Amino acid sequence: MSPFSLDRDAGRVYVVGMPRTARASAGGICYHVINRGNAGAVVFRDDAEYQEFEKLLGQACHRLPMPILGYCLMPNHFHLVLWPREDGDLSRWMQWLLTAHVRRHHKRHGTFGHIWQGRFRAFPVQDDRHLLTVLRYVERNPLRANLVPEAQQWRWSSLRWFGWQRSMLAAGPVDRPDDWLELVNQPQNEAELAAIRSSIQRGSPFGGRTWTRTTAELLGLETSLRPRGRPAS
Repeated sequence: MSPFSLDRDAGRVYVVGMPRTARASAGGICYHVINRGNAGAVVFRDDAEYQEFEKLLGQACHRLPMPILGYCLMPNHFHLVLWPREDGDLSRWMQWLLTAHVRRHHKRHGTFGHIWQGRFRAFPVQDDRHLLTVLRYVERNPLRANLVPEAQQWRWSSLRWFGWQRSMLAAGPVDRPDDWLELVNQPQNEAELAAIRSSIQRGSPFGGRTWTRTTAELLGLETSLRPRGRPAS
């Protein structure tokens, strides 16, 4: 069982019997996971390759149960929103997913070498309105990139499953509102975008100030919150 107990209202995280060491995949915390094609290369070249990756998502969940809260596959990168239950699940799950994908990709194209830009990156997300902000950011990706006129028209996103009773998506700790489609299709404000992009660039937790500081300390991510650049003299 994960040593984490989350107090959402107070914005705190309690730990029982856990040393203060870096924990890249602690259970009980939602994560925004990203990886990009090596050197920005296109990874998903046609519908068959998108379909294959979606199939692998399901197979990965069959091998190791992993609640998938949202996802979006783009031509040269992907976003996943995951909720691992046990410590280490995220790393094990992602390792199998990416290894299986690389092998099948090379077999199909007769290639070799790196497909992805190194190891995946994962950012803890507070399971309140901040989680909805990340899900909205993820599912709005194709619209923001001008690939579709409406976000739900992108076939390789969890948004197309919204309202369906049967899909690979798991019920998350925060319910999406009934007007979710409308919200995703509305532009996010600059403050939200800046905060998410800062989390991605710095590798820092995304949430309220107290939760972010406490979570960064518990996961060994304190440096991600420190100001960058040379200190003022």
